[in-house]
Amino acid sequence: MDKEFFEAVNMLQKERNVSAEALYEKIANALVIAAGHNYGTKEGIYCDINPKEYEVRLYMRKTVVPEEEDVMDPAIEMSVGEAQHYSSGAVAGDIVEIPLEINDFGRIAAQTVKHVLRQGIREIEHGQVLQEFQSRNQEIVTAKVMGIDIKTGNLTLEIGKAEALLPKSEQIPGESFEIGQLIKVYIVDVKDTDKGPKAIISRTHPGLVKRLFEQEVPEIFDGTIEVKGVSREAGSRTKIAVWSKDPDIDPVGACIGQRGTRVSKIVSVLGGEKIDIVKYSENPGEFIGAALAPAEILNVEITSESLKSCQVTVPDTQLSLAIGNKGQNARLAAKLTGWKIDIKPESGFYQPMIQL
Repeated sequence: MDKEFFEAVNMLQKERNVSAEALYEKIANALVIAAGHNYGTKEGIYCDINPKEYEVRLYMRKTVVPEEEDVMDPAIEMSVGEAQHYSSGAVAGDIVEIPLEINDFGRIAAQTVKHVLRQGIREIEHGQVLQEFQSRNQEIVTAKVMGIDIKTGNLTLEIGKAEALLPKSEQIPGESFEIGQLIKVYIVDVKDTDKGPKAIISRTHPGLVKRLFEQEVPEIFDGTIEVKGVSREAGSRTKIAVWSKDPDIDPVGACIGQRGTRVSKIVSVLGGEKIDIVKYSENPGEFIGAALAPAEILNVEITSESLKSCQVTVPDTQLSLAIGNKGQNARLAAKLTGWKIDIKPESGFYQPMIQL
């Protein structure tokens, strides 16, 4: 093969954005398979490609045995007499390399090379996409809207070199999109399927909010502040619990930022979704009370440690605020803390327990 062959490989590498080393490996494999078709077996056939020297070596390796009758497998063995045609000093036990001419393979073999190479390129691309997705698993990525299904509302997004589907169910309610728009999505999981790598993506997952805070709050990114939990009803409200390793740093204030600059950026990305930032405490009563913000809490009574249930007393005027619209505030607080919360007003009227 001449210099043009290697130049063509370099062009293919740039066009498909795959490594030259991987391409040469696939080409070598394709040539071995093609030679195998020509000789009835690929056993003992090897191919070495040296792009620096513009050299492709295709050859058979056979072990030398004393006599013709000692040859048990002609594909990998030859007698001394036959071996000396290729190496005059060959003796029994030597391994002789027999050069093969690529041009002798014919049309069928050439088609085999093309087929194997195409398949090889697909495998390389498949592997690269899978690796890219896996490296960004459970992270936020910026994706470009490539298509909108009018019937289902599903979006086709471009993420790097790959495409992913954002189902309507994983979009924030009320959102609208345009072709070419850049949006942030959270990669929930990555699966390697028969049809190629598949990224499970979402804009409703609590992990999106957590990662957004990591991006906007340096103290979370460096580990000074820790996110202890997130409960979310996408498009409406999120509660996030934070805790600081440094007693001199207010975790809630750090997440809000000066004049609310940090949290407002996150709210903007989420299309106006309300965010309650709650200070985490190892004391269940304190944590539950904080989680029910913005309502004022009079008392938190732990009714069962084993069942993780409690009763919360609030001023009568705070009852509706503590429960929230359609029970949302209490429901999110229960999800955030992991406790079943029974809310009652100071006057004594009980509300049903909010289940997880």
